[in-house]
Amino acid sequence: MEVVCFTERIKDWSNVVIAYEPVWAIGTGKVATPAQAQEVHASLRDWLKTNVSPEVAESTRIIYGGSVTAANCNELAGQPDVDGFLVGGASLKPEFIDIINSATKSA
Repeated sequence: MEVVCFTERIKDWSNVVIAYEPVWAIGTGKVATPAQAQEVHASLRDWLKTNVSPEVAESTRIIYGGSVTAANCNELAGQPDVDGFLVGGASLKPEFIDIINSATKSA
């Protein structure tokens, strides 16, 4: 039986967004430090560079999820490999606009 890597099935990488959330952050209210998020996002980008192409690695959006709030979004958005956020409960609060604005400032 031949195993085909998922990357071979993707025809148009411009439609792909990778979302990363640490398993320990799911439902806990805990957030990765900006350095931790950057480290994982950079590793994901390096994997794409090696296994797909440098162009795909550069252009694929890698977003962070995991208790993003108005209090931590600016530091997270300032990381070079964090391209945006997957926002959960904070999307239901007025502070959501601050999270949106932090992502647009870093773009």
